[in-house]
Amino acid sequence: MSFLLLKMAITAAIVVTASLIAERTGPLLAAMVATLPVSAGPVYVFLALDHDAAFIVEAALGSMGSNMATTAFSLAYVLAAQRLSTWLSLALAFCAWGPALLFFKAASLPIVALLGIVVCLFPLCHRVVKPYLAARPAKAPRLAWYAIPLRALFVAILVGTVTSLSLSIGPQWSGFFATFPIVLSTLILFLQPRIGGPSTAAIIGSGILGLMGFGIALGVVHLLAQPLGAWPALALGLAICMAWNLMLMGLARHRARQD
Repeated sequence: MSFLLLKMAITAAIVVTASLIAERTGPLLAAMVATLPVSAGPVYVFLALDHDAAFIVEAALGSMGSNMATTAFSLAYVLAAQRLSTWLSLALAFCAWGPALLFFKAASLPIVALLGIVVCLFPLCHRVVKPYLAARPAKAPRLAWYAIPLRALFVAILVGTVTSLSLSIGPQWSGFFATFPIVLSTLILFLQPRIGGPSTAAIIGSGILGLMGFGIALGVVHLLAQPLGAWPALALGLAICMAWNLMLMGLARHRARQD
């Protein structure tokens, strides 16, 4: 029990810190921070401590499907938040996330097919949301007093649930829930009431290409966890996520200078 509580506390601290950084920057940088594996990464560390490399291989495959469901979540939210309230927009986002998650769970697609979908689906979704990415808040967001403890509670519950149930729910479902969109959800809950739906949607929509890098990283973990071991594969996956998001930021700055 003490180790479980430590897992929950460590992960909550990491996610809260990353999301606070995200809230105080522009949409692109906020999205790049939010789409790093600040929630899934610690969960995978603890799964690797409790299970062998074969478990991580299957969990990563499940997380690839969940990550694509998160793209459906982001797309639905960006479109809904232009006109609807926080709770209704978030509800519609989860209405898109749930069926997409169940589809990928039922389909059990091989890694080649999943990587092909990653390469094709994410750029297409980015083109759909691109017209909504220019929105900016009229004023800097103020953090509500309950934001930090509530966010920490959400993340701690997720980590505790996934790591505690991983033996009984198996690697696929562990992978699905490890990539539950907890960071994006909390950003929406705490940002939209303060800066409005369009400005919050600009942050969430800017993260779709970041999720693409995360999907590629999960594919690498799936392919290399057995031959290299879980820890080198997870480290390489994290490096890919960071390098990908830095590349996206560099390209955005290059385009801005040209304009």
